[in-house]
Amino acid sequence: MPTVYLNGAFLSQEEACIPVTDRGFLFGDGVYEVIPAYGGRLFRLPHHLQRLQNSLDGIRLENPLSAGEWEDVLNTLLTHNRDQGGTDNDQGVYLQVTRGSAARRDHSFPATITPTIYAASSPIPPLDPTIEHNGVAAITLNDIRWQRCDIKAITLLANVLLRQQAVEQGAAEAILVRDGQVIEGSSSNIFAVVNDTIITPPKSERMLPGITRDLVLELADKHQLPHRETDVDEIMLAQADEVWITSSTREIVPVTQLNGRSVGDGRPGEVWKTMSRHYRAYKTAVREGLAD
Repeated sequence: MPTVYLNGAFLSQEEACIPVTDRGFLFGDGVYEVIPAYGGRLFRLPHHLQRLQNSLDGIRLENPLSAGEWEDVLNTLLTHNRDQGGTDNDQGVYLQVTRGSAARRDHSFPATITPTIYAASSPIPPLDPTIEHNGVAAITLNDIRWQRCDIKAITLLANVLLRQQAVEQGAAEAILVRDGQVIEGSSSNIFAVVNDTIITPPKSERMLPGITRDLVLELADKHQLPHRETDVDEIMLAQADEVWITSSTREIVPVTQLNGRSVGDGRPGEVWKTMSRHYRAYKTAVREGLAD
């Protein structure tokens, strides 16, 4: 049985309980992060903790732990669950902070309340080798979410409904479009390759600033691959030579079918293959303690 962290204690998943009056349960009043750990080493932890801080600031909730305390908690959690991570000890850490439990249900913030802190880890499944050869399918859907998607909030019902619609159409992801502009996926960021240039929509309140997204741009810069942040409309996406989705646990996934039509020649592209090699090299450096 995996170990979880809840409000200062490490205990079994079965023992972990929160009050039914918790505002995360009643209102979705909280934020979360997902952090990969490769070989037991947390991946780009400072970047994830900064995004957590930004999300907490966005919902006006004080961070209950310092960066050092978060690091200690998460590393201890990984140690407890080492046997869950397989031979490579690769785990995904989920952490969540809600505003806590109040005496009565009220939309306004309670005057005095203690946040609920929860963290768990589970094995990162190995990448499906068929994806490297075949890629995945995606569809475009109208973005029905709220206007502060830069906050990594636990209120994910719109994302769930959009992703489910994609799954029911045989697709791995829903790519969200607002006012004719491509924003991101239901649980990913979006890249396209146009005339050998890697492009991705610029950051805004309409999208989550992805940690993997930022790393892809860093790697493109380091290895002198043409890239830029720019608005991407539906026509540009439909005509792109390559399309990728990125996230912390899925990493970089090639989209080879979009709305039932082939992207490029219908196979993972050469630019994706190059970026994938650079990303894997970075992961190896993390395992060896040579990168964060």
